[in-house]
Amino acid sequence: MLIDTHCHLDYADFDAERDEIVTRAHQAGVKQLVTISTEVRKLDRLLAITEKYPSVFCSVGTHPNHAGEELDIQAEDLIRLANAHEKVVAIGEAGLDYFYDTQTPADQKTGFIRHIEAARATKLPLVIHSRSADEDMIEILTTESGKGAFPFILHCFSAGPDLARVGVELGGYISFSGILTFPKSQDIRDLAKTVPMDRLLVETDAPFLAPKRWRGKRNEPSYVVNTAEVLAEVHDVSYAEIARITTDNAFRCFTKMPRL
Repeated sequence: MLIDTHCHLDYADFDAERDEIVTRAHQAGVKQLVTISTEVRKLDRLLAITEKYPSVFCSVGTHPNHAGEELDIQAEDLIRLANAHEKVVAIGEAGLDYFYDTQTPADQKTGFIRHIEAARATKLPLVIHSRSADEDMIEILTTESGKGAFPFILHCFSAGPDLARVGVELGGYISFSGILTFPKSQDIRDLAKTVPMDRLLVETDAPFLAPKRWRGKRNEPSYVVNTAEVLAEVHDVSYAEIARITTDNAFRCFTKMPRL
């Protein structure tokens, strides 16, 4: 059994065959999925998907590339929405993205800290997006953890070793996507080998970043199998063992998500 801890089933890429995509995931051994929020105002669409598929859960939050569009949403709003719906099992995704110059760093930081407050209050894991922002991310995580611990996931990890080290030291999880499988990603594989086994997660970030076996195609949750295979090779364990480990880690991280 595997869990795709980060996908985007609400995206239009999946509209024509969402039923088939969920079925293919199940057939591949991916028994539960977490579809991740990028805009709080679109939460109803996510909830409708989770209500249709018992194996699908979701988060609530604002992606950093939409940070300035949802600055009216406070931590209290995120807390209320997370507590109101049993299928909401995480906060985010939120964080910092300095690669795309679409939102100011100030707006991204404001939104990110509100999401941290919500994760701290609800005890739900904060799904963190961090791209080209290692230094500021380390500073915020360290400072905010000093105010009170909160669970978090550094999703789709492709950053540097310092951020991975700090993330683990602060109690976070490191989630690897199809990037781990790319031929030019040896540095990510080397880093993945240093992450403790009890902090490893796998994801697709579908419809983006299809792993090597399906490179160039639209990604989908069933493809997380290839990422898990490569992660098993990196840690020199069997596929069955990495599936067990990452699944157990997912349930320990997503405490609100039942094991079906």
